[in-house]
Amino acid sequence: MKKVVSIGGGTGHYSLLRGLKHYDLDLTAIVSVVDDGGSTGELRTDFGILAPGDLRNCLVALSGEAEIEDIARLFEYRFSSKSKRLSNHSVGNIILAALADLCGDMAGAVKVASKILRTEGTVLPVSLDPSTLCGRTKGGKLLKGQVQVSYPSTKDRIVDLWLEPSANVYRDSAKAIRDADLVVVCPGDLYGSVLPNFLTKGMREAVADSRGKFAYVCNLVTKQGNYGYKASDFVREIGRYAGRKPDIVIVNTKRPTRRVVDKYRKEASYFVEPDFARLRPLAGRSVGGELLVEVDSGDRRIVRHDSEKTARLVVGLL
Repeated sequence: MKKVVSIGGGTGHYSLLRGLKHYDLDLTAIVSVVDDGGSTGELRTDFGILAPGDLRNCLVALSGEAEIEDIARLFEYRFSSKSKRLSNHSVGNIILAALADLCGDMAGAVKVASKILRTEGTVLPVSLDPSTLCGRTKGGKLLKGQVQVSYPSTKDRIVDLWLEPSANVYRDSAKAIRDADLVVVCPGDLYGSVLPNFLTKGMREAVADSRGKFAYVCNLVTKQGNYGYKASDFVREIGRYAGRKPDIVIVNTKRPTRRVVDKYRKEASYFVEPDFARLRPLAGRSVGGELLVEVDSGDRRIVRHDSEKTARLVVGLL
């Protein structure tokens, strides 16, 4: 059975795992733990735990389907604003916080949660050390915390990223990367969720030592901090922070509809142009595909990677 490791955080990681779990793979998801917004941020402050939110998302993405559907829905449930003390808290985050207390650390918590959800793979935190994500913009603005890094001023690009204090890679995560047949970096919030994984001491060495292929699934749209980026800009940053040029880059070539383009423009987000000519010196090879799907999320129309199509391309790299 081929060993595949995914690295990331947020909805991009979730989408890819939803597709990959249907293949006969030894699958491990390595997840960033520096999120400090919303329910996750409150639990970090109140209990001094690692960020549970992205870990919860990956656990739910890999959960067994029909037989535990209600349990997976429970993990995703958020209390309404009617409950002042629990408002906006995710039940899954609270469960992981309780398990971390019972087990002694978040790695133990995730192992127990994986049994509850009968996951089709392993979920691991990138580190067990608490730290704060910091950054600096081209304009010289200092950013402290994942929320500030994810949402700097609209057109000010991020040029540097680090952790305070430094954190060491979790040994099981490093081993999974070294033993993998394929390591794939997921799409997602580039500076807020994806690159923080590679700021962890020992991660670059693990990636360099990995005997497998190193791949990257590029983002669909830009956001604050990477305003105006094309596909080559994302790939350049992955190579810079990971310390290894991707062997393969998977790039979406399908453009969103005008309705979605106009909505994202209001948020200073734009379609990531697949500039294949500029990609050549930055990656071993690039693969294009119509991977974008538009979905309704409440009263919003958003874009996501097609889980099945993207997973098929990733598995094809093996």
